[in-house]
Amino acid sequence: MAGGTVEGRLAGLGLKLPEVAAPLASYVPALRTGPYVYTSGQLPLVEGKLGVTGKVGAEVTPEEAKELARTCALNALAAVKSVVGDLDRVVRVVKVVGFVASASDFTGQPGVVNGASELLGEALGDAGVHARSAVGVAVLPLDAPVEVEIQVEVAD
Repeated sequence: MAGGTVEGRLAGLGLKLPEVAAPLASYVPALRTGPYVYTSGQLPLVEGKLGVTGKVGAEVTPEEAKELARTCALNALAAVKSVVGDLDRVVRVVKVVGFVASASDFTGQPGVVNGASELLGEALGDAGVHARSAVGVAVLPLDAPVEVEIQVEVAD
């Protein structure tokens, strides 16, 4: 049943895994060590481009940023798949770290990163429940509003 697979659940949400974004510097999008896959920070790139730039709480609304965090999580899942071949091998999302380029008075980072957390829960069910950090930062690469990295445990 397609709806029972991770990619089937994503399709049910109207989403498709994108191509893995090319690294912006000297690193790989994802790396497996033992039963874990660590992704590099994923920007909210769509077809290789940022649709929105700026600081959350200034040029970017928290609602827009939450959607961008969702895109980051989708990109992170694509990076995981590039290493393990099949997202149904994901046993658990262990940790999510979200970085939010924030205006100096913006304190809603957890609500923004919920976009990533909620997508992982919708795609992976109970396996998508994770530990998390939501961090406000001054600036991110390419002036992106949000960046998300994930760590997952996979089955052999």
